[in-house]
Order: sequence, then C-alpha cells, then structure tokens
Amino acid sequence: MKIGIDASRALIKQRTGIEEYAYQTIKNLREPLEDHEVFLYIKEKDKKKFDFDLPTKWKIRVVPFNYFWTQLGLSWEMLMHPVEILFIPAHTVPFVHPRKTIVTVHGLEYEHCPEGYSVYSRLFHHFFVTRSCIWAKKIIAVSQNTKNDLIEMYKVSNKKIQVVYNGFKIEDKEVENISVKKYGKYILYIGRLEERKNLKNIIAAFEILKKKFNYKGNLLLAGNAGYGYEEISKKIDKSDFKKNIKLLGFISDAEKQVFLTYADLFMFPSLCEGFGIPILEAQSVGTPVITSNFGPMDEIAGNNEILAIPTQSKHIADVAKRILFDEEMYERVTKKGFENVKRFSWEKCGNEIAKVLLSR
Repeated sequence: MKIGIDASRALIKQRTGIEEYAYQTIKNLREPLEDHEVFLYIKEKDKKKFDFDLPTKWKIRVVPFNYFWTQLGLSWEMLMHPVEILFIPAHTVPFVHPRKTIVTVHGLEYEHCPEGYSVYSRLFHHFFVTRSCIWAKKIIAVSQNTKNDLIEMYKVSNKKIQVVYNGFKIEDKEVENISVKKYGKYILYIGRLEERKNLKNIIAAFEILKKKFNYKGNLLLAGNAGYGYEEISKKIDKSDFKKNIKLLGFISDAEKQVFLTYADLFMFPSLCEGFGIPILEAQSVGTPVITSNFGPMDEIAGNNEILAIPTQSKHIADVAKRILFDEEMYERVTKKGFENVKRFSWEKCGNEIAKVLLSR
C-alpha cells in the first residue's frame, strides 16, 4: 500500500508543538508501517536526513515550490504521483488529495483567542481547517476538547473524528546542571512568548508571590517571541521585579530537561491550547505544574488541584502559594503528576495513528 506523509515540518531544527508532533509521529510510525511503501514529502530547502533510520520501503521525496508549498507543491505531487493514503500531521490538506486523506487538527485556538493572532493568520487558519475537515475522510483530534470544538463550531460529524492523544518526550540522558545554578530558585515557563500564552498574567502572579508571599526565587521565561510580544516586553520593563525576570530564548531539549528538573514550579496557565505537551514534560521529572481550569489543559493535567483561573493573576498566585509552601500538597501534586504521564507516549500515539491510516 502506498502511503504519503507530509513531513515538511518534521525537519525544522527548533521544533515547537506542531513541528514536534510531525517529527515524533513519523518516528513512531516506522514500526507499524514498516511493511508499507511510505513517501515522506519535504521542502527543497530541507534537504537533510532524519536523525533516525527509515525502513527500507520508506522514501523521501523533495517537493518544489517555496511559496504555497502545500496547495501548489503537494497538490502537484498528488496529481503526478498519487498515493492511496495521505496523512497530514498539521491542519492543511492540499487541494488535490486522495480519497483517503487523514488530517490532524491540533486545536481551534484562533477561534477561542482571536486577539492572539493577526487577521491574516485567523482567516488563513479558518479557511484551510474548515476545508480540511470537509476534504479529509478521517480527522485526528489531539484531545476530546478539540473534538468537541470541531463538532460544535464546524459541525463535523462525530463519526469522522478520532481522538488520539499526543505523547511527550524528555531527554533521558544525564545533563550537567551548571547552566541553571546561576538562577538559584526559580519558577519556569516554556513556550512561545505570545499573547495567548498568558504571559502578562504569569508575570503579574509572580509579582504577587514576591510581594505578598515573599517568594525568594526568579521567573524564567524560555521561548522565542511570538504575536503580541511587544506588550509582554512592556509588562516586564514596568515590573518592580524586572531584575528577577529572566528571558532565556529558545532552549534545546537537553536544556529543557535541566530547567524543568530544577524548577520549583512550572507555570502554564495558557488562555487557549490544542494540547499542552509541556504539562506532561514537567510532571515527568517531578516538577509541579499550574495550568488552566478549562480544556484541554484540565483534560491533560489529571489533577484539579493544579488548575487556576488563567485570567485572574491572584488565583494563579494563590494556587502557586499552596503548592510552593505546603509540603504535603507539593508531594501529593508531584506523585499525581508521575501517575498522570503514564497515560501518554509517542509510541502509543504512533500506533493509534497507524490504526486510523490502515482502517477501512
């Protein structure tokens, strides 16, 4: 059976959510699809090898076109070299596609948090995700919350959607912790520094922890700047605790392991998410998490005690205070985190996607 996979995001060096999903799903589809003829479609500028071996029947196909790669390049590839099954790991199905096309929808954040996106980005996502939902034979939703959104907002049939949870990955090798020693005690955030990630309320909650509860540590913000960063930067500049707020920029997977492991607390009270992989990454190394009290974060977190109202910085700070200064709660939250992550793995994700691809 000939199967095509859009691998255009999987070779990006600085991978975030969707790019990591593309990389990990391809990596974990190797075993269940090793007996099938699989074509991995990449962009011409990404002529590089994967850092893992591919099955003998798998081939990489470079698809030209620098602009509108999916709709022009991948459509042309489907027209000239058709496949029986096409898997799109990230939202956008090409105009030309086989009857059996499966697409993953990661969330409708642009609908829930329109202020966190440019007008162009909102229109682009709305148009192509709605079209993809129509064109695809099957839709993979990364959470039950996303499935519900697709049914309620886009009127997609319940039978057309299969929920397959993401996995998570944390480096399992020993890494020196020298890079974090200079920060002392700290609360950590990892993700793009953008409006919808709720950075301004994270900073405000940190200020409350410093002023009201005398927290002695710093706030570390790791990630590249995103939409709305200018306002976040202004919030930092005006803070009474500006010297305690450290911008780390993008950090590698190995660095992520270290920063998560030694953090007092991981803050992830996002205003809207498709899934929330960093929640699991923090829990897996024994670091307590604070996240938002609505889907899909509450669905992924596995513990109501760590849920906060994201629009209320005081509530975020109150939840943080209870975790940080109540030893019994800290241990309970940590233990529940270790149990929660057992529900998720990229291997399980890959196997479940393979079943969707090969189903009738």
